[in-house]
Amino acid sequence: MSFTITLIPGDGIGPEVTDAAREVLQAAGVDLTWEVHGAGAAVAEETGNPCPEALVKSIQRNRVALKGPVGTPIGKGFRSVNVTLRRALDLYACVRPVRSLVGVPSRYENVDLVVVRENTEGLYSGLEHMVVPGVAESLKIVTERACQRISEFAYRHARTNHRKRVTIVHKANIMKLTDGLFLDVARRVAQKFPELETTEAIVDACSMQLVRDPSRYDVLVMDNLYGDILSDLTAGLVGGLGVVPGANIGDRCAVFEAVHGSAPDLAGKNLANPTAVVLSSALMLHYMGERDAARRVERAVERVYAETDARTGDLGGNLTTTEFTRRIIALL
Repeated sequence: MSFTITLIPGDGIGPEVTDAAREVLQAAGVDLTWEVHGAGAAVAEETGNPCPEALVKSIQRNRVALKGPVGTPIGKGFRSVNVTLRRALDLYACVRPVRSLVGVPSRYENVDLVVVRENTEGLYSGLEHMVVPGVAESLKIVTERACQRISEFAYRHARTNHRKRVTIVHKANIMKLTDGLFLDVARRVAQKFPELETTEAIVDACSMQLVRDPSRYDVLVMDNLYGDILSDLTAGLVGGLGVVPGANIGDRCAVFEAVHGSAPDLAGKNLANPTAVVLSSALMLHYMGERDAARRVERAVERVYAETDARTGDLGGNLTTTEFTRRIIALL
């Protein structure tokens, strides 16, 4: 089959790592046509809009997008492009598979878990205002609908991917109404999946246990802010954001992205590690039904780290982005 994919190169190193992913997918033999659309700081300077309407319409039309990292101003400036896309496209499920790669230095071996994060509401939504000078207020809004669909997504993902356990992460001991609603809904959903074990974890205790023994977790489902934090924490267990893929999925379309930053200091130097976006492109292939090609891409990345000394500078090597990409392609 042939597919048309929206490509968002992004800022900083984004164009370099997304180009690497395109080359890997071409080598994997998937027939892809790319619609390229800009987003982020450079586009905002040119047009006044960091997330143009043409980009949103392209993703709605093609239903699948691959995205490079996009910078977001801290404390001022435009709203995050990620948040804008999630809302415009109703990409309510953020999925972060976290797996150890043999040959990538980390504190743990054989980590294999998935963080499923609700993407559309809660404190991370940024509904804030100044009450009076010196007093700021942020609203945490939680709805039964959003809790229901993210819980069902997590349990379906666990079932489809032959996982064994889902952990509901919350802070319902303190936020009894908002997190209490999330917990109650997730418990009801769990009853529809009796073959899966369900556990519950308060978010701070879960953070500690992840650092002590990540093997105790399989699929974790949680609200927006907790997911933002724990997905980065779990990436740190296997070598960092540079080796972990990500996806934002809705009922009608999905955006697959590297979850690391745009690293403007490395832009244009051909030094960035493309692993995260290459693995994200493999997730995209799974989503599109191209599972054989997806597995071959994943296996090639695994073999690069396990069987060779090919490394980019962030992992102690001296290969350029281009050279590392060629090593992956050679193993395809």
